[in-house]
Amino acid sequence: MSAAADFARESAAVAQVLGRYFDGLHHSDVALLEQVFHPEAHYFSATDGHLLHLDMASYFPRVAQRPSPASQGHARTDRILAIEFAGPVTAFVRLECSIPPKAFIDLLTLVKLDGDWRIVSKVFHHDAMP
Repeated sequence: MSAAADFARESAAVAQVLGRYFDGLHHSDVALLEQVFHPEAHYFSATDGHLLHLDMASYFPRVAQRPSPASQGHARTDRILAIEFAGPVTAFVRLECSIPPKAFIDLLTLVKLDGDWRIVSKVFHHDAMP
């Protein structure tokens, strides 16, 4: 198979994971997010001037407790900005989405283990939505 075909196949596989990621965020669906995050993944931000660092055991309950954007009738703003591969089992993604009243830029690192792409780190920045 050609390099272009490999890239297209793996990009589609990563995009499928990101679709579940976007769905999980929009619906505050922890079960979906558990499918896309590796159990040992980490979550980081310094937007508020201090380092926020969570593991999945701390992150998922936060998602479960918040009202979902879907339940509040908010439109989705999901968009994949870039997918880059550092090799056959390592990918970096830049995307944007919103959970009102915040708009997010997420930087995700994924690895392919046992044939499945999983998010191992999420670093993000947020701004207030206009």
